[in-house]
Amino acid sequence: MTNRHLIDLSSMSQAELSELLNLAGEIRRVPGRFAETCHGKIMATLFYEPSTRTQMSFQAAMLRLGGRIIGFDDPNSSSVAKGESLKDTVRVVSGYSDILVMRHPKAGAAKAASLYSRVPVVNAGDGGHLHPTQTLTDLVTLNEETGRLTDLCIGCCGDLKNGRTVHSLIKQMSRYPGNSFVLISTPQLGIPSYLKDYMDARGVQYTELPTLEEAMPLLDVLYMTRIQRERFSSAQEYEQQKGVYVLDQRKLKKGKKSLRVLHPLPRVDEITVEVDDDPRAIYFEQTEYGMYARMALILTMLEGSERRLEPCPKSTHDHRCQNPNCITGQEAYLPRLFSGGGDMLTCDFCDERMLVE
Repeated sequence: MTNRHLIDLSSMSQAELSELLNLAGEIRRVPGRFAETCHGKIMATLFYEPSTRTQMSFQAAMLRLGGRIIGFDDPNSSSVAKGESLKDTVRVVSGYSDILVMRHPKAGAAKAASLYSRVPVVNAGDGGHLHPTQTLTDLVTLNEETGRLTDLCIGCCGDLKNGRTVHSLIKQMSRYPGNSFVLISTPQLGIPSYLKDYMDARGVQYTELPTLEEAMPLLDVLYMTRIQRERFSSAQEYEQQKGVYVLDQRKLKKGKKSLRVLHPLPRVDEITVEVDDDPRAIYFEQTEYGMYARMALILTMLEGSERRLEPCPKSTHDHRCQNPNCITGQEAYLPRLFSGGGDMLTCDFCDERMLVE
């Protein structure tokens, strides 16, 4: 890979991504060929918030490759509970391991970790920002199930504001020709403006619709997401949005026979259990594809890697990011890194845009 770390899948070239997808497909077909390819390697998993599929699929991936695992799945069981900074945790753990996988509730945390790690860092989800390995899972799933990543009408339904899986999917699929999006959400849970700007800049077509019924006949892919209780500031706000969008067999009948229904899981009540038996519902198969995707990623990132610490960049501006969920608000020592110019700056950690005087 051209880039040492995987923070955002958009940092990979199309050629690199194509190689990764092909490798994942090969591993799926002949897994025994790769059984000991990571013998003697150690993967550290630093999970600052709960996870089932992402954490276990990374662990299963490394074990199936013959490697070993260290780490934590509860920061309260580590020195983080004593007030240890992200920088110090990463500096220490990257000395013990060959690759570091991190999930964190703050946007930009994986980017911050990459500044202080001696080994490759993989973003396993940073707050409501990005989730590149879930998107890699989605791409492998679509590639294997439909045979293409182009000319697809993709419906994204649910919490599009906080859904990091949706954000990553939109950014990545916008790079492939002929793809379009149907965005199905309440006004309060619509996608962030920077993603609309991203699509507009690339000439990607998208439509916003208020109901699943209107969208279903248009779609080649339906990407369902849950309303994320943990992203709301109060239980009342969550209850107002919960249960607005539910995919059931009646709505599914309006979809194409070739439709594929994906979901990053966990599911709460947004897909009824009767849908599970429909051949168009492939979200459980999607979880298995995720293991092969992560096996391919681990192999690719460890190839030719060596332990080294890059010089930490210096602040580019005096301003602070205004996003309350940005990692820079929690870890005050981080350099203030922004792109853009004039009166509009974009935080390099969380992609939040802000006007400055």
